[in-house]
Amino acid sequence: MKGTLEICCTSYESASIADSAGADRIELCDNIFEGGTTPGPGLISRVCDNLNIDCYVLIRPRGGDFVYSDDEFEIMKADIRYCKEQGAEGIVSGVLTETGEVDVERTKQLVALVGDMDFTFHRAFDLTVDPQKALHDVIKTGASRILTSGLQNNVVEGKVMLRDLANWAGSDIKIMAGGGLKSSNFREVMDFTGCKEFHTTAKTWKFNQPKKGNDVPMNGAKDIPEDKVMVVSAEEINKIKEILEKS
Repeated sequence: MKGTLEICCTSYESASIADSAGADRIELCDNIFEGGTTPGPGLISRVCDNLNIDCYVLIRPRGGDFVYSDDEFEIMKADIRYCKEQGAEGIVSGVLTETGEVDVERTKQLVALVGDMDFTFHRAFDLTVDPQKALHDVIKTGASRILTSGLQNNVVEGKVMLRDLANWAGSDIKIMAGGGLKSSNFREVMDFTGCKEFHTTAKTWKFNQPKKGNDVPMNGAKDIPEDKVMVVSAEEINKIKEILEKS
C-alpha cells in the first residue's frame, strides 16, 4: 500500500528538506508550539515560487480555540485569497462552534473560497464532542480530508478512533493520521487504522548557540527552547518512506 506523506514545516529550510527527501506535500505553518498558525506572506511566496513540492498552507489566525470572531474570519478569508494568488495547492483550516461542533456554514464558505485548491479540515476536529457527527458535518462542507489524531493526544492513543473514522468515512472523505506520528510508531498506526494519508513533523533539532551577552529569554514560556531550532529530518522522512514502500 503506497500512502501519502505530508510533512509539517515551519521554515523555508524545512520545506526544502521535505521537498528534497521526496515527501508528497507539506503543510506550511508558523508557531508550532501553539499548534500552528498562519505563516507569513514572505515564507508562503518563497516556498510556492521556489520549491516543487505541493504546498498546503495552514489558515489559523491565532492559537487557542477554533471559534472565531467576524474580524478573525475576514482575516482567514483574506489569507486564503493571498495563498491562491501565490499558487498554493491547498489550504488547511476549519471552524468550530461554541458548543464543540463543526461550524458547517463558515467552513463551507472557506471551502468555496478555496475553489480549485484542495481543502483539509485540520485538528480542530479533535476537539469536537461527537466525532461521528463531526465527520458527517465535515463531509457536508466539501473538504477533501480530515487531519486527526483520533481525538487523543497522539495517533497511538487515538488509533482505535482513527480506525473507526476511516471505516465510517469510506470513500466520502480521506482520514489523515497526524499528531505524534514518527517512524518508530508509523507501521503500528498504518496497519491498525487502515489510513492511507499521514502527517508528521519528522522533526530533529539544530543547535543554535551564538555568542551573546546574557541569557535574557525572548519569550515567557519556559518549555519553548531558545538554544535550538526545530527542522525537518530527511533521515526520518526516508525511514517512513521505506515503511510505506514495503507495505
